[in-house]
Amino acid sequence: MASDDRRKDEPLEDGRADSGVDSYRSALRSEEPREPSADFSGPRDKFTAVEERLDSAYGSSSLTAESLSEIVGGCTLEEPARGSELSDREENLLTTITEDGDTILHLAIIHEDRFIAHQLMQLFPQDVLNIQNNLYQSPLHLATYLNLVDVVKGLVEKGASLELQDQEGNTALHVACQHGQTECAGEMTREASPSKLAPVLETQNWRGLACLHLAALHRQHHIMKLLVNKGADLNVQEGTSGKTALHLAAELHDVASVKLLLSRGANVDAAMFNGCTPLHLAVGRQDAAIAHLLCQSGADTMLRNMEDETALDLADGNDDILALFPFDDIQISGRSVVSVKF
Repeated sequence: MASDDRRKDEPLEDGRADSGVDSYRSALRSEEPREPSADFSGPRDKFTAVEERLDSAYGSSSLTAESLSEIVGGCTLEEPARGSELSDREENLLTTITEDGDTILHLAIIHEDRFIAHQLMQLFPQDVLNIQNNLYQSPLHLATYLNLVDVVKGLVEKGASLELQDQEGNTALHVACQHGQTECAGEMTREASPSKLAPVLETQNWRGLACLHLAALHRQHHIMKLLVNKGADLNVQEGTSGKTALHLAAELHDVASVKLLLSRGANVDAAMFNGCTPLHLAVGRQDAAIAHLLCQSGADTMLRNMEDETALDLADGNDDILALFPFDDIQISGRSVVSVKF
C-alpha cells in the first residue's frame, strides 16, 4: 500500500498527463492548496486554479495557460466567409490534435480559460466543436463537467451536438444530471426543439441509464423537473433490470422524487423485468411512508412478481405497512369480502 501511495505522488513523466478532465485532476494532486476531493453524488467542487497544466501538447512541448493565449493571439477571430481560405496559423489551430485527441478548444476548457474558449468558438466551424478526444469527450462534455455555464451556452448556440456520447455512453446532458449541473442542463435544453431534444432524453448510457434515471439516482430534483417539463418519458425503463425513475426513487427512500413523479403522472404500477412494481420495492425495504404514497396514488396491491409474490407478501410483519393493505383479497362468488353487506 505504501508503494502505491508513493506512485500516486510521483511527478508525471514526460511532461504530460492523460487526456480530459481526469488528467487535469491528476495534475492537480501535488498542487497546494487544493479543494477537497469532489463528491460525484452531487454538484462538483470547483477545481483549484493553477498556473500550469501539463498535457500532451503541440510539438511535444508543455502547454501552459499562458501559451494558450500566445497560440490564439494574432488569429482572425471572426468566422471566415464562405469560400475564403484560412491562414496557415488558423489551419494549424483547426487541425492540430494532441496525442490524447484534444483540440486546443478542449485544452482551453480544461484550463477553464473562458475568454480563449469563447474566442475559439468564434473561429472554429461546427464540425471542430464536435471533435471528441480519446475518452470520447467533446468540448461540451468537458464544459458541463467543469460547470462552465457560459461556455456551455456558447457551444450550444454555435450548434454543438447534444447527442455525442463519451466512453461511458453519457451525453453532456447525462453529465449534467449526474453531477447536478442544473444551469448547464438549462442551457442545453432551453432553446432545443422537442424533435432535437427527444433523442437525447431517450439515449441510454452503457449502464442502460437515461438522463431521468441519473437525475433520480442522484436526487437532482430541479433537473428532474426540468427534464419532465421538456418531455422526458416518466416511464422509460433502464436497460439492466427495467426500473423506471419511480422504482429508483422508491429504492432510495426519496419521498420528494416519488411525490414529483406521481404528481406528473408516472405509472404507479410499472413493472420491472422481474415483475416488481414500485410498491414491491417500497414494502420490501420496509418504507411505510413511500408505500403509503403509492397506495394513495392507486397502486394495485395484488400484482404479483415473477416469484409469485404480492407486495403484501413482502411486508414481513411490519404493522405500519400491513395497515395499508385491506384484506380485500378474500372473495366470495367473485366479490371482495369487505364489500359484502351482511
